[in-house]
Amino acid sequence: MTTPLQFEPNDLPPETETLRQEVRTFLAENLGEYSAGTLAKSWVHGDPAFSRKVGEQGWIGMTWSKQYGGHERTAIERYVMVEEMLAAGAPVGLHWVADRQSGPLILEFGTEEQRQKVLPKIARGEAFFCIGMSEPDSGSDLASVRTKAEKVDGGWIVNGTKVWTSYAHKCQYMIGLFRTDSTVEKKHEGLSQFLVDLDNPGITISPIHNMTGDHDFNQVHFEDAFLPDDSIVGAPGDGWKQVIAELAFERAGPERYMSNFPMITQMVREATQDPGERTAEGIGRMAAQIATLREMSLSVAGMQQAGKDPALQGSVVKEVGVSFEQEIPHIAHDLFGSQPMLDGGSDYDQSLAYVTQASVSFSLRGGTREIVRGIIARGLGLR
Repeated sequence: MTTPLQFEPNDLPPETETLRQEVRTFLAENLGEYSAGTLAKSWVHGDPAFSRKVGEQGWIGMTWSKQYGGHERTAIERYVMVEEMLAAGAPVGLHWVADRQSGPLILEFGTEEQRQKVLPKIARGEAFFCIGMSEPDSGSDLASVRTKAEKVDGGWIVNGTKVWTSYAHKCQYMIGLFRTDSTVEKKHEGLSQFLVDLDNPGITISPIHNMTGDHDFNQVHFEDAFLPDDSIVGAPGDGWKQVIAELAFERAGPERYMSNFPMITQMVREATQDPGERTAEGIGRMAAQIATLREMSLSVAGMQQAGKDPALQGSVVKEVGVSFEQEIPHIAHDLFGSQPMLDGGSDYDQSLAYVTQASVSFSLRGGTREIVRGIIARGLGLR
Protein backbone atom coordinates (compact mmCIF):
# COMPACT_ATOMS: atom_id res chain seq x y z
CA MET A 1 0.00 0.00 0.00
CA THR A 2 1.31 3.46 -0.91
CA THR A 3 1.53 5.92 1.95
CA PRO A 4 0.19 9.43 1.19
CA LEU A 5 3.23 10.90 2.94
CA GLN A 6 6.13 10.56 0.54
CA PHE A 7 9.14 12.82 0.17
CA GLU A 8 10.63 12.21 -3.23
CA PRO A 9 14.40 12.85 -3.49
CA ASN A 10 15.21 16.07 -5.27
CA ASP A 11 18.82 16.91 -6.02
CA LEU A 12 19.70 20.46 -6.99
CA PRO A 13 20.82 20.77 -10.63
CA PRO A 14 24.47 21.86 -11.07
CA GLU A 15 23.50 25.18 -12.69
CA THR A 16 21.95 26.40 -9.45
CA GLU A 17 25.43 26.64 -7.95
CA THR A 18 26.11 29.71 -10.11
CA LEU A 19 23.02 31.42 -8.67
CA ARG A 20 24.05 30.43 -5.15
CA GLN A 21 27.42 32.11 -5.58
CA GLU A 22 25.75 35.22 -7.04
CA VAL A 23 23.47 35.50 -4.00
CA ARG A 24 26.37 34.96 -1.58
CA THR A 25 28.39 37.69 -3.29
CA PHE A 26 25.43 40.06 -3.14
CA LEU A 27 24.89 39.37 0.56
CA ALA A 28 28.56 39.81 1.39
CA GLU A 29 28.42 43.26 -0.23
CA ASN A 30 25.11 44.37 1.30
CA LEU A 31 24.82 43.02 4.85
CA GLY A 32 27.84 44.69 6.42
CA GLU A 33 25.80 47.54 7.94
CA TYR A 34 23.52 45.22 9.94
CA SER A 35 24.39 44.10 13.47
CA ALA A 36 24.50 40.45 14.52
CA GLY A 37 21.40 41.09 16.63
CA THR A 38 19.54 42.36 13.58
CA LEU A 39 20.62 39.42 11.43
CA ALA A 40 19.45 37.06 14.18
CA LYS A 41 15.90 38.27 13.47
CA SER A 42 16.22 36.71 10.02
CA TRP A 43 13.19 36.99 7.75
CA VAL A 44 10.98 38.80 10.28
CA HIS A 45 13.14 41.93 9.92
CA GLY A 46 12.58 44.18 6.92
CA ASP A 47 14.38 47.04 5.23
CA PRO A 48 12.78 48.76 2.20
CA ALA A 49 16.16 49.72 0.74
CA PHE A 50 17.34 46.12 0.91
CA SER A 51 14.09 44.90 -0.68
CA ARG A 52 14.60 47.27 -3.61
CA LYS A 53 18.12 45.93 -4.10
CA VAL A 54 16.81 42.36 -4.11
CA GLY A 55 14.21 43.40 -6.68
CA GLU A 56 16.92 44.93 -8.86
CA GLN A 57 18.69 41.57 -8.84
CA GLY A 58 15.56 39.86 -10.17
CA TRP A 59 15.09 37.79 -7.02
CA ILE A 60 11.49 38.74 -6.20
CA GLY A 61 8.77 37.11 -8.27
CA MET A 62 11.42 34.84 -9.73
CA THR A 63 8.96 32.23 -11.04
CA TRP A 64 6.35 34.68 -12.35
CA SER A 65 5.72 35.51 -15.98
CA LYS A 66 7.80 38.36 -17.41
CA GLN A 67 4.64 40.21 -18.41
CA TYR A 68 3.99 40.77 -14.68
CA GLY A 69 7.55 41.77 -13.81
CA GLY A 70 8.69 38.22 -13.07
CA HIS A 71 11.69 36.36 -14.40
CA GLU A 72 10.32 32.91 -15.38
CA ARG A 73 12.88 31.01 -13.34
CA THR A 74 12.23 27.69 -11.62
CA ALA A 75 10.92 26.96 -8.14
CA ILE A 76 14.24 25.25 -7.43
CA GLU A 77 16.17 28.40 -8.33
CA ARG A 78 13.94 30.40 -6.03
CA TYR A 79 14.58 27.83 -3.30
CA VAL A 80 18.35 28.30 -3.61
CA MET A 81 18.01 32.09 -3.40
CA VAL A 82 15.72 31.87 -0.35
CA GLU A 83 18.03 29.39 1.34
CA GLU A 84 20.99 31.77 1.05
CA MET A 85 18.95 34.76 2.28
CA LEU A 86 17.82 32.82 5.34
CA ALA A 87 21.27 31.42 6.08
CA ALA A 88 22.66 34.96 6.19
CA GLY A 89 19.74 36.45 8.15
CA ALA A 90 19.01 38.95 5.37
CA PRO A 91 16.31 41.55 6.22
CA VAL A 92 13.73 40.34 3.70
CA GLY A 93 10.69 40.80 5.95
CA LEU A 94 9.00 43.59 4.01
CA HIS A 95 8.79 41.88 0.62
CA TRP A 96 8.59 38.35 2.03
CA VAL A 97 4.80 37.95 2.22
CA ALA A 98 4.19 39.53 -1.19
CA ASP A 99 6.79 37.32 -2.87
CA ARG A 100 5.85 34.12 -1.05
CA GLN A 101 2.05 34.18 -1.05
CA SER A 102 0.20 37.39 -1.91
CA GLY A 103 1.74 37.67 -5.36
CA PRO A 104 1.16 34.00 -6.23
CA LEU A 105 -2.41 34.32 -4.92
CA ILE A 106 -3.14 37.26 -7.23
CA LEU A 107 -1.41 35.47 -10.07
CA GLU A 108 -3.71 32.46 -9.63
CA PHE A 109 -7.01 34.03 -8.58
CA GLY A 110 -6.81 37.76 -9.35
CA THR A 111 -8.06 39.71 -12.33
CA GLU A 112 -5.78 40.81 -15.14
CA GLU A 113 -6.13 44.39 -13.91
CA GLN A 114 -5.01 43.39 -10.41
CA ARG A 115 -2.04 41.48 -11.80
CA GLN A 116 -0.91 44.43 -13.90
CA LYS A 117 -1.46 46.85 -11.02
CA VAL A 118 0.55 45.21 -8.25
CA LEU A 119 2.73 42.32 -9.46
CA PRO A 120 5.40 44.43 -11.23
CA LYS A 121 5.66 46.67 -8.14
CA ILE A 122 6.12 43.61 -5.93
CA ALA A 123 8.83 42.27 -8.23
CA ARG A 124 10.70 45.58 -8.04
CA GLY A 125 10.63 45.48 -4.24
CA GLU A 126 8.37 48.53 -4.09
CA ALA A 127 5.04 47.06 -2.88
CA PHE A 128 4.70 45.22 0.43
CA PHE A 129 1.77 43.12 1.62
CA CYS A 130 0.35 42.00 4.95
CA ILE A 131 -2.11 39.18 5.66
CA GLY A 132 -5.59 40.03 6.94
CA MET A 133 -6.82 36.66 8.17
CA SER A 134 -6.71 36.42 11.98
CA GLU A 135 -9.21 38.28 14.17
CA PRO A 136 -9.41 39.10 17.91
CA ASP A 137 -10.92 36.43 20.17
CA SER A 138 -11.00 33.83 17.39
CA GLY A 139 -8.00 31.80 18.50
CA SER A 140 -6.87 29.35 15.83
CA ASP A 141 -10.34 29.13 14.24
CA LEU A 142 -9.54 31.01 11.06
CA ALA A 143 -13.04 30.56 9.63
CA SER A 144 -14.62 32.50 12.52
CA VAL A 145 -14.52 35.69 10.50
CA ARG A 146 -16.67 38.51 11.85
CA THR A 147 -15.27 41.38 9.81
CA LYS A 148 -18.03 42.07 7.29
CA ALA A 149 -17.93 43.41 3.76
CA GLU A 150 -21.44 44.55 2.78
CA LYS A 151 -22.32 45.18 -0.85
CA VAL A 152 -23.16 48.74 -1.81
CA ASP A 153 -23.36 50.59 -5.09
CA GLY A 154 -19.94 50.36 -6.76
CA GLY A 155 -18.21 48.38 -4.05
CA TRP A 156 -18.22 47.10 -0.48
CA ILE A 157 -18.31 48.68 2.99
CA VAL A 158 -16.04 46.91 5.50
CA ASN A 159 -16.32 46.94 9.30
CA GLY A 160 -14.30 44.87 11.76
CA THR A 161 -10.77 44.19 13.00
CA LYS A 162 -7.82 42.08 11.92
CA VAL A 163 -4.98 41.20 14.31
CA TRP A 164 -1.36 39.93 14.19
CA THR A 165 -0.95 41.67 10.84
CA SER A 166 2.83 41.71 10.50
CA TYR A 167 4.27 44.97 9.13
CA ALA A 168 0.86 46.42 8.27
CA HIS A 169 2.27 49.81 9.33
CA LYS A 170 4.91 49.55 6.59
CA CYS A 171 2.84 47.89 3.86
CA GLN A 172 0.86 49.39 1.02
CA TYR A 173 -1.57 46.49 0.64
CA MET A 174 -3.38 43.75 2.53
CA ILE A 175 -5.07 40.63 1.26
CA GLY A 176 -8.09 40.70 3.58
CA LEU A 177 -10.48 37.85 4.34
CA PHE A 178 -13.98 39.22 5.02
CA ARG A 179 -17.45 37.77 5.44
CA THR A 180 -19.55 38.77 2.43
CA ASP A 181 -22.54 36.50 3.15
CA SER A 182 -23.87 35.93 6.67
CA THR A 183 -26.80 33.77 5.60
CA VAL A 184 -24.78 30.62 4.86
CA GLU A 185 -25.00 27.63 7.21
CA LYS A 186 -21.31 26.69 7.17
CA LYS A 187 -18.81 29.24 8.49
CA HIS A 188 -16.26 28.33 5.79
CA GLU A 189 -18.71 29.59 3.18
CA GLY A 190 -19.66 33.19 2.50
CA LEU A 191 -16.05 34.39 2.75
CA SER A 192 -14.25 36.50 0.17
CA GLN A 193 -10.79 38.01 -0.16
CA PHE A 194 -10.02 41.57 -1.16
CA LEU A 195 -7.00 43.51 -2.37
CA VAL A 196 -7.00 46.32 0.21
CA ASP A 197 -5.15 49.59 -0.28
CA LEU A 198 -4.15 50.45 3.30
CA ASP A 199 -4.23 54.19 2.55
CA ASN A 200 -8.02 54.01 2.19
CA PRO A 201 -10.04 56.21 4.58
CA GLY A 202 -11.66 54.23 7.37
CA ILE A 203 -8.61 52.04 7.99
CA THR A 204 -6.64 52.55 11.23
CA ILE A 205 -3.47 50.62 12.11
CA SER A 206 -2.58 50.18 15.81
CA PRO A 207 0.76 48.72 16.98
CA ILE A 208 1.24 45.54 19.01
CA HIS A 209 4.66 45.32 20.64
CA ASN A 210 5.93 41.82 21.32
CA MET A 211 8.02 40.63 24.27
CA THR A 212 11.25 41.51 22.45
CA GLY A 213 10.07 45.12 22.29
CA ASP A 214 9.74 44.99 18.51
CA HIS A 215 6.80 46.44 16.61
CA ASP A 216 6.13 43.78 14.00
CA PHE A 217 2.47 43.02 14.76
CA ASN A 218 -0.55 45.29 14.41
CA GLN A 219 -4.29 45.49 14.70
CA VAL A 220 -6.02 46.85 11.62
CA HIS A 221 -9.44 48.41 12.22
CA PHE A 222 -12.01 48.90 9.45
CA GLU A 223 -14.73 51.46 10.10
CA ASP A 224 -17.02 51.98 7.11
CA ALA A 225 -14.03 51.52 4.82
CA PHE A 226 -15.08 51.53 1.16
CA LEU A 227 -13.51 49.02 -1.21
CA PRO A 228 -14.39 49.32 -4.91
CA ASP A 229 -15.80 46.37 -6.84
CA ASP A 230 -12.49 45.72 -8.61
CA SER A 231 -10.76 45.05 -5.29
CA ILE A 232 -12.36 41.63 -4.74
CA VAL A 233 -10.02 38.73 -5.55
CA GLY A 234 -11.81 36.08 -7.59
CA ALA A 235 -15.54 35.58 -7.09
CA PRO A 236 -17.52 36.33 -3.93
CA GLY A 237 -17.54 33.26 -1.72
CA ASP A 238 -14.20 31.92 -2.98
CA GLY A 239 -12.29 33.20 0.04
CA TRP A 240 -11.81 29.93 1.91
CA LYS A 241 -10.54 28.12 -1.18
CA GLN A 242 -8.03 30.92 -1.68
CA VAL A 243 -6.93 30.87 1.95
CA ILE A 244 -6.15 27.16 1.78
CA ALA A 245 -3.99 27.75 -1.29
CA GLU A 246 -2.33 30.75 0.34
CA LEU A 247 -1.44 28.86 3.51
CA ALA A 248 0.10 26.09 1.40
CA PHE A 249 2.48 28.70 -0.03
CA GLU A 250 3.26 29.87 3.50
CA ARG A 251 3.98 26.48 5.06
CA ALA A 252 6.19 24.89 2.46
CA GLY A 253 9.37 26.99 2.41
CA PRO A 254 12.77 26.60 4.11
CA GLU A 255 11.91 29.42 6.52
CA ARG A 256 10.07 26.75 8.50
CA TYR A 257 13.36 25.38 9.75
CA MET A 258 15.85 28.18 9.03
CA SER A 259 14.45 31.06 11.12
CA ASN A 260 17.23 30.47 13.64
CA PHE A 261 20.03 29.77 11.19
CA PRO A 262 22.16 32.84 12.02
CA MET A 263 21.96 31.76 15.67
CA ILE A 264 23.02 28.24 14.70
CA THR A 265 26.01 29.67 12.83
CA GLN A 266 27.03 31.58 15.95
CA MET A 267 26.64 28.42 18.05
CA VAL A 268 29.05 26.57 15.77
CA ARG A 269 31.56 29.42 16.19
CA GLU A 270 31.05 29.28 19.95
CA ALA A 271 31.72 25.54 19.90
CA THR A 272 35.17 26.10 18.42
CA GLN A 273 36.20 27.79 21.69
CA ASP A 274 35.90 24.49 23.56
CA PRO A 275 35.50 21.66 21.04
CA GLY A 276 34.95 18.84 23.49
CA GLU A 277 33.26 15.52 22.74
CA ARG A 278 29.92 16.53 24.27
CA THR A 279 29.83 19.78 22.32
CA ALA A 280 30.76 18.00 19.09
CA GLU A 281 27.98 15.48 19.62
CA GLY A 282 25.41 18.21 20.27
CA ILE A 283 26.41 20.22 17.20
CA GLY A 284 26.46 17.02 15.14
CA ARG A 285 22.92 16.10 16.15
CA MET A 286 21.76 19.60 15.28
CA ALA A 287 23.48 19.44 11.88
CA ALA A 288 21.88 16.06 11.17
CA GLN A 289 18.42 17.47 11.90
CA ILE A 290 19.06 20.42 9.60
CA ALA A 291 20.24 18.11 6.81
CA THR A 292 17.12 15.96 7.14
CA LEU A 293 14.76 18.94 7.17
CA ARG A 294 16.55 20.39 4.14
CA GLU A 295 16.00 17.18 2.15
CA MET A 296 12.32 17.21 3.10
CA SER A 297 11.96 20.88 2.18
CA LEU A 298 13.79 20.39 -1.13
CA SER A 299 11.38 17.59 -1.92
CA VAL A 300 8.46 19.98 -1.41
CA ALA A 301 10.09 22.51 -3.78
CA GLY A 302 10.52 19.78 -6.38
CA MET A 303 6.87 18.79 -6.10
CA GLN A 304 5.82 22.42 -6.54
CA GLN A 305 7.95 22.71 -9.65
CA ALA A 306 6.38 19.52 -11.03
CA GLY A 307 2.90 20.97 -10.54
CA LYS A 308 1.98 18.63 -7.68
CA ASP A 309 0.19 19.58 -4.48
CA PRO A 310 2.60 19.14 -1.53
CA ALA A 311 0.19 20.48 1.11
CA LEU A 312 0.61 17.44 3.36
CA GLN A 313 4.38 17.32 3.00
CA GLY A 314 4.65 21.07 3.54
CA SER A 315 2.62 20.80 6.74
CA VAL A 316 4.93 18.07 8.03
CA VAL A 317 8.01 20.19 7.28
CA LYS A 318 6.37 23.11 9.07
CA GLU A 319 5.53 21.06 12.17
CA VAL A 320 8.87 19.23 12.47
CA GLY A 321 10.81 22.39 11.57
CA VAL A 322 9.09 24.46 14.26
CA SER A 323 9.86 21.82 16.89
CA PHE A 324 13.51 21.95 15.88
CA GLU A 325 13.68 25.75 15.84
CA GLN A 326 12.14 26.08 19.28
CA GLU A 327 14.78 23.73 20.69
CA ILE A 328 17.71 25.91 19.61
CA PRO A 329 17.82 28.12 22.75
CA HIS A 330 17.64 25.00 24.93
CA ILE A 331 20.47 23.36 23.00
CA ALA A 332 22.57 26.53 23.41
CA HIS A 333 21.98 26.55 27.15
CA ASP A 334 22.68 22.83 27.46
CA LEU A 335 25.93 22.90 25.47
CA PHE A 336 27.42 26.20 26.58
CA GLY A 337 25.56 27.18 29.75
CA SER A 338 24.51 30.30 27.84
CA GLN A 339 22.26 32.86 29.52
CA PRO A 340 20.30 35.34 27.37
CA MET A 341 21.39 38.95 27.87
CA LEU A 342 19.00 41.67 26.81
CA ASP A 343 21.52 44.46 27.34
CA GLY A 344 25.23 44.25 26.74
CA GLY A 345 27.13 41.02 26.23
CA SER A 346 28.59 39.66 23.01
CA ASP A 347 26.84 39.40 19.66
CA TYR A 348 26.20 35.77 20.55
CA ASP A 349 24.62 36.69 23.91
CA GLN A 350 22.33 39.29 22.35
CA SER A 351 21.32 36.99 19.49
CA LEU A 352 20.49 34.25 21.98
CA ALA A 353 18.37 36.70 23.98
CA TYR A 354 16.32 37.56 20.91
CA VAL A 355 15.88 33.95 19.76
CA THR A 356 14.91 32.80 23.27
CA GLN A 357 12.06 35.30 23.36
CA ALA A 358 10.98 35.07 19.74
CA SER A 359 11.01 31.29 19.35
CA VAL A 360 7.90 30.82 21.49
CA SER A 361 5.87 32.40 18.68
CA PHE A 362 7.30 30.26 15.86
CA SER A 363 4.58 27.63 16.24
CA LEU A 364 1.90 30.26 15.50
CA ARG A 365 3.22 31.26 12.09
CA GLY A 366 1.45 29.63 9.16
CA GLY A 367 -1.18 28.11 11.43
CA THR A 368 -1.05 26.97 15.03
CA ARG A 369 0.42 23.59 15.92
CA GLU A 370 -3.04 22.16 16.60
CA ILE A 371 -4.35 23.23 13.19
CA VAL A 372 -1.32 21.92 11.32
CA ARG A 373 -1.43 18.59 13.14
CA GLY A 374 -5.10 18.32 12.22
CA ILE A 375 -4.21 18.84 8.54
CA ILE A 376 -1.55 16.14 8.78
CA ALA A 377 -3.98 13.75 10.49
CA ARG A 378 -6.58 14.25 7.75
CA GLY A 379 -3.93 13.80 5.06
CA LEU A 380 -2.92 10.49 6.61
CA GLY A 381 -6.52 9.35 6.91
CA LEU A 382 -6.46 9.42 10.71
CA ARG A 383 -9.52 11.67 11.11
